[in-house]
Amino acid sequence: MIKFVARFLLHRIGIAIVNQYINDQLKIMSAKKVSKIAVLTSGGDSPGMNAAIRAVVRTSIYHGLQVFGVSRGYNGMIDDDIFEMYSRSVGNIIQRGGTILKTARSAQFFETEGRKIAYENLKKRGIDGIVVIGGDGSFKGAQKFSNEFDIPCIGIPGTIDKDIAGSDFTIGFDTAVNTAVEAIDKIRDTADAHDRLFVVEVMGRDAGYIALHSGIATGAENILIPETKTDMEAMIASLTEKEKRKKLVNLIVVAEGDEFGGGTEVGNYIKEKLPNADVRVCILGHIQRGGSPSCLDRLIASRMGYHAVECLINGTHNVMVGIEDNKMKYTPLDNAVKAKQKISEEWMRIVKILAS
Repeated sequence: MIKFVARFLLHRIGIAIVNQYINDQLKIMSAKKVSKIAVLTSGGDSPGMNAAIRAVVRTSIYHGLQVFGVSRGYNGMIDDDIFEMYSRSVGNIIQRGGTILKTARSAQFFETEGRKIAYENLKKRGIDGIVVIGGDGSFKGAQKFSNEFDIPCIGIPGTIDKDIAGSDFTIGFDTAVNTAVEAIDKIRDTADAHDRLFVVEVMGRDAGYIALHSGIATGAENILIPETKTDMEAMIASLTEKEKRKKLVNLIVVAEGDEFGGGTEVGNYIKEKLPNADVRVCILGHIQRGGSPSCLDRLIASRMGYHAVECLINGTHNVMVGIEDNKMKYTPLDNAVKAKQKISEEWMRIVKILAS
């Protein structure tokens, strides 16, 4: 009796597995088939974009798809600056910063007429899938374009700001932070030599992740970011107390988008309130965008590029590919656009305790 029940259960389980397999295959077959893919980089450049381009191109070719590069983001799509890419097209680029496809911000693409022109340029080549490497503005354009013309789009988060929900890291963030840390370490050396207070401005118009991570990593006494209210009086009180106990070397890291202002505004305020302090301001600027991508940025860019093509093939469309807890996560483009990463209270508490 036991053997009969066991055989019966195995038989039913086998049928269930087969039915599930058939259903999965039907879903794949019913999904919009993609045969030609366009890849572009849009918005601000970030180290690792080339690694993502390389992964998209070679994964597409592996699956027997044609792949086209679009120069200068959506501007190139409108201007018909589109060309076929091959495996050799992306040789020797994984270690390079910037983007071989160039990038731009396109006001024209946000006009209906501009998108129509872009669609016609894709249509005449038979392009039926798009991979967009960029930030939230780029994803907004991709989402709107896909809704209007029924072309599936996949987003890859390429931005040094790490300000897009759905991924623990964005391509370029790790490299930008390491660039900032290296620069701030050098600034601290000269600050120590002269007993100076340095205000260092890093990039981050709307997000303070570069300031937060680089500030903690370099032992900054204060970190000013857009996500939290800036209490300048409390900062001055803290610096005054440190001045009394002869702690003259202080480092303040401020994101360019802090509510009080950037490095210059913060530095001027400190000079006014603490006339005896030897205050210097250093703005790191676009140095944070350039340079050879770190190992982490190359790895996540390669992984995201591979999965972007797999999504188009398997019928998972209009999502951003991200990585959370070392696992792939697929966030609808609309959600990736609207949502923002949030800085936890734990990080802010760590800053307060370690800077005391």
